[in-house]
Amino acid sequence: MPHYEEPSMNNTAISSKSAPPAQEDISAITKSIYESKTSQESLDAAYSLCDVLLNSVGFRGLNDYNVLAEVKKAATDKKNIGRREGAMFALGAIFERFPSKQRLSEVVFFLQHEYLLPMALDAIADKTPSVRDGAKYAIDALYKELSAEAKVYGLLPILIQYLRKGTAKWQSAVVAYDLVGRMADDAKMGMESLEAEQAKDVLREAMGRKLEDLIPIVEGGMHDLKSEVSKAAIKAMNALTALLQNDDVMPRLPLLIKSMEDPSTQSLQKAIHALSQTTFVAIVTSPVLAVLTPLLERSLNSPSTSQEVTRQTVVVVENLTKLVHDPVEARAFLPKLLPGTKAVRDRASLPEVREIAQRALDVIEKAMGQQTNGDHSESDRTTPEEVAKVLEKETKANGGLLQMSGDANIWALAKPYLSTMVAEDATDRKLNRITANIAPYMSPLMEAGKADAVAEAVHKFYVSEDERKFGAPPPLEDGEVEIVNATFSLGYGGMLLLSHTNLRLLKGHRYGLCGRNGAGKSTLMRAIANGKLEGFPPQDEVRTCFVEHNQGEDADLTILNYCLKDPELQAEGQDRIVAVLEEVGFSAGAEGRQSEKVGSLSGGWKMKLALARAMLMRADVFLLDEPTNHLDVANVRWLQEYLRTHTDITSLIVSHDSGFLDDVCTDIIHYETKKLVNYKGNLAAFVKQKPEAGAYYTLSASQVQFKFPPPGILTGVKSNTRSILRMTDCNFTYPGSSKPSLQGVSCQLSLSSRVAIIGANGAGKSTLIKLLTGETIPQTGKVEKHPNLRIGYIKQHALEHVEMHLEKTPNQYLQWRYANGDDREVLMKGTRQLTEEDKAQMEKFVDLGPGMGQRKIESIIGRQKWKKSFQYEIKWVGMLPKNNTMISRETLMELGFQKLVQEFDDHEASREGLGFRSLEPKVISKHFEDVGLDPEIANHNEISGLSGGQKVKVVLAGAMWNNPHLLVLDEPTNFLDRDSLGGLAVAIRDYKGGVVMISHNEEFVGALCPEQWHVADGRLTQKGTVAVSLDRFEDSSKPGSSVASSVVSSAVPSTVGTPTQSDTEGGDMAFRARKKKKMTKKEQNRKRRVDVAGQRLEMEEIVAMKAAARTEEQADVLA
Repeated sequence: MPHYEEPSMNNTAISSKSAPPAQEDISAITKSIYESKTSQESLDAAYSLCDVLLNSVGFRGLNDYNVLAEVKKAATDKKNIGRREGAMFALGAIFERFPSKQRLSEVVFFLQHEYLLPMALDAIADKTPSVRDGAKYAIDALYKELSAEAKVYGLLPILIQYLRKGTAKWQSAVVAYDLVGRMADDAKMGMESLEAEQAKDVLREAMGRKLEDLIPIVEGGMHDLKSEVSKAAIKAMNALTALLQNDDVMPRLPLLIKSMEDPSTQSLQKAIHALSQTTFVAIVTSPVLAVLTPLLERSLNSPSTSQEVTRQTVVVVENLTKLVHDPVEARAFLPKLLPGTKAVRDRASLPEVREIAQRALDVIEKAMGQQTNGDHSESDRTTPEEVAKVLEKETKANGGLLQMSGDANIWALAKPYLSTMVAEDATDRKLNRITANIAPYMSPLMEAGKADAVAEAVHKFYVSEDERKFGAPPPLEDGEVEIVNATFSLGYGGMLLLSHTNLRLLKGHRYGLCGRNGAGKSTLMRAIANGKLEGFPPQDEVRTCFVEHNQGEDADLTILNYCLKDPELQAEGQDRIVAVLEEVGFSAGAEGRQSEKVGSLSGGWKMKLALARAMLMRADVFLLDEPTNHLDVANVRWLQEYLRTHTDITSLIVSHDSGFLDDVCTDIIHYETKKLVNYKGNLAAFVKQKPEAGAYYTLSASQVQFKFPPPGILTGVKSNTRSILRMTDCNFTYPGSSKPSLQGVSCQLSLSSRVAIIGANGAGKSTLIKLLTGETIPQTGKVEKHPNLRIGYIKQHALEHVEMHLEKTPNQYLQWRYANGDDREVLMKGTRQLTEEDKAQMEKFVDLGPGMGQRKIESIIGRQKWKKSFQYEIKWVGMLPKNNTMISRETLMELGFQKLVQEFDDHEASREGLGFRSLEPKVISKHFEDVGLDPEIANHNEISGLSGGQKVKVVLAGAMWNNPHLLVLDEPTNFLDRDSLGGLAVAIRDYKGGVVMISHNEEFVGALCPEQWHVADGRLTQKGTVAVSLDRFEDSSKPGSSVASSVVSSAVPSTVGTPTQSDTEGGDMAFRARKKKKMTKKEQNRKRRVDVAGQRLEMEEIVAMKAAARTEEQADVLA
């Protein structure tokens, strides 16, 4: 509204139930609107006209008294500024007063007289400032009064049509683009009331479906020659693309918008490259397709697109289409990509590109043909035609329309308008908005109260339909107490994770929260803990505690002081804090665990400290995020018992440990199409109801399949039970610690080992692994291994392996790691780094005895078998190769050159392993495929763009490249999801090398490891062998399964355990050399003849080459 004063609504000429005004009265008011001497008088007259009509005939008067026709006539009067100004004031007053009083007037504005808004937009370009101000006031007044549905289905189509014509003046176009951007900005998520956020949801989802029409129009505006228009269009495009709600595409939006703004080949290639580096995980909906389809279509159809960019384009098409789960959306967009993709399949020069294009075509056809698995299948969608039938039926049942003059025409326009809004609300399950989208519109057309009855009947009908499709909420049972019943939407980083869903918690119930990775499980619990979830009771009503080990900032405090310092626990008093800490295992006293520093705790003890804090807070709701990840078996059992016995505590649990969820949960809450769906019973009961969720319950390779390469031959090892790695009487103490982590530890491993290292948290399991693999060095004792032994090691924090190579593709990373014939990560181990003592040792002279003198070692350049060991060829400093000397392994060890010998042994072992490998991209791609990573991703996507699970597969591929004999896994269940964990378990089961793992996941260990080493108080003891539980594999119960044969044929568990701390450990790890077979005379003669023939052939080739050279020289001379 302009700066003029608005008269009070009470200053009306006619009472609220006045008779229709005379034509003369209306004409007098309209005359004063257009002929007043001042703008304020004109505006006052416009308000008076609205009040007269609203208090008598309502919206009908706009047509009956030709009010709108007169406004149009005055607005187009080029000769009279006053009339144009009055027309805008009249239009503004009508837009401001009518929609809030009579919603049906929207039908008059948008459908019956659709020229009104374009007329106001045209007036924005008027030369007179007062006219421009009036037009701006009219547009703002209309926008302010519209509901979310009315903006999308009334206002937006007119804006699209107005901009599509392209005939508007630049000032008008700028305002139109601003309106589009304003609508998109208003759809952004915030922290407002539930009603406001729900309106935003409606606006966001409905506008997202309109992007197919909007994107081309706004993109055209970005290229307008008028800079003001292009700037407004770019701003609108930025606002529109924020509607995408897709984590995968959001980081690439600046490049995508740049490619629209600058449609050059270079910007298009950059955008396509960025998309090809994207790992698509989230479901792809129509907003994403609306933005990406024109870009992909342009790349496919452009004759200047290179083969590499074409390959990237069809890869994006394939990956994108796989995640289009709604066939309706697929049929709207994907046909545009079909011709270009078929052309690539038929005409691309590279076979690889043609193959990818064929795969993309197969996926497109499948996406367009499928009927389910989407956010809404076709049967779930509510169409406007269906709503119109229900609306018509209920209208007749409640007495029908009033049948006043002109009502039939209005109803013919209003019925599809209302039906479209109600259909969208029903499809999106925003059922509480249905009443507000019917009653206010129909009340002027029906007798008093009848419109409310119609709205309520339609609402009731679609509530029953929703319950039929998705199920009704379960009733409360006797004795149950509801503590939470919250309806909310949840977003993170601009992404909508949950849309208008309900969370209902009962006292004492234990809920398992299940859903795919990235669904938002941890985000939901953190929002609850931070008090930012709409509708969730505040902390003074329902006390919640997020159980996590985040004590890093207080690492120097003792455990007791850490709890005493916590402001939320100070009121509990020291006595109770000490008692609760003792209850969870922290012993009191100066020598007890309560006196230890927080920073010295292992992951499991930190989790127990977090649980103790939750107990001290007297929380009503425990929020447990992967509580078993770092807990040993005893502590997991303790936690299960604690949760089961404390029936006054409600728990919300996220865990990949199916056994834990089975033992603890009373209910499962599952993420389904941005909704939370509740299932009664534990995980087993949930899987019975939803068999596709079986990956939570069994170790299955149906989704992700791994295949490990067979280990190579170890020289001198003829039995799979022969020791290949041994520790003898080793002790290790971490710097600054008074207590040794390991003491007197002796153990050994063979190719048939299947060992699980188990023990309490902080017992020294990871330290034992590090000593075995050479990550650290024992202070006393020795670690021996077969000189050619290759170990594949994956750390507890697996991504440390690749975090320094994020700019490389997985293929490039593997090439870098093994480029020099060695595993570069092995050379970075602590046992391979030269200390100051080692450097001093290299400077020492070696006395070779009489006549040889003293020499300094430069390097080892060769190795060969000698008796039962090896001897090494030594290159001496400052001496020629002819002076190299062979020295035995034992002599070099005695002289203190262990690291030099070990480094060369590693080089030879790696060379031997890589002898079976060709470090070529094609071979590497096949290797990545074997560990479950798509070759396309391995060859062309940078590691920085991969998901966490894909990065772990890169680490696994790197560890298995040189065909290791021994696979060492530290907490593998911590970094893999259920599908990948099942694939890994099956691969380990069929692997023919040795396996050592640390894991608290009893399901995983019990299915794979018959041998267990227990670490307690720094000492290692073997607890014998146990039978593996093959029934935990999904394929073990199938008829004809190959499980038994694969177990027998592989190097899996010998019945005799590894001789830990037994008498057999004392012997030397000597391996007999393979004797060379002496050739017979016949074989020697044959070899001699072959050698002579080869020499003769070589000489003939040399003579022929020289003759050809002479001929060429003679020809040159003659020329």
